[in-house]
Amino acid sequence: MSGHSKWSQIKRQKQKADVKRGLVFTKLANAITIAVRDGGGVADPTQNFRLRLAIDASKSVNMPKENVERAIQRALKKEAGNLEEVVYEGFAPGGVALVIKAASDNKNRTTSEIKNLLEKNGGTFASLGAVSWMFKDQGLIAITRGNKTYDEIFEVAVDLGAEDVKEAGKLVEIYTKPNELYSIKNSLENKGLSVQDAQLTKNSTTTVEVKDPEMAKKILSLVDKLEDLEDVQNVYANFDIPENIIIALKDE
Repeated sequence: MSGHSKWSQIKRQKQKADVKRGLVFTKLANAITIAVRDGGGVADPTQNFRLRLAIDASKSVNMPKENVERAIQRALKKEAGNLEEVVYEGFAPGGVALVIKAASDNKNRTTSEIKNLLEKNGGTFASLGAVSWMFKDQGLIAITRGNKTYDEIFEVAVDLGAEDVKEAGKLVEIYTKPNELYSIKNSLENKGLSVQDAQLTKNSTTTVEVKDPEMAKKILSLVDKLEDLEDVQNVYANFDIPENIIIALKDE
């Protein structure tokens, strides 16, 4: 997926820009609430893996501590109402597979919004199981290169049990088994490497090559619009768009 790492970098930059709109804070607050509730009411991040990830993500965008505590209390006091995690599947233009993870307190509303957005932008809504088989659950750790070479980081990561390592511009992306994400992250930090981001992800096992710039533009525009929906937490896609096309579209 030559261009996908570049797209991941752009998404990280976009997330930081979205903080200004408060959209990221809303999404992270929902993720924190769901993590506490689905974790059996465990509000200690050292004992709740998903909560630890959500809090780490909140720190990376300087989300106020009071927002984090409010989201935790919303779960503990059972004030979250019908908030639940919902997963949708579909296709973008060109047959690109999409897995869309959302947090919603009104499933009918969220389903309608996502379905309409897909259909208005050349995509299609699919039933559960239609595309999820094309993705593998993994942990993803983004390492800032610093004064290290890719080969040096690769060697350390593989020795620690990483499943895959990819170059991503100034970053190196390290893929792990989901349950080994934090142990490998901590080990990398103990070895002096700088971790920019750590999260659970869905990595595509089969890809769709997209060489036409106009088709790429449609696909990336749809992904952008989906991610701009307040209920949507993450969008995973299996496109393989050349990096030069992604860069050119970003600069338009």
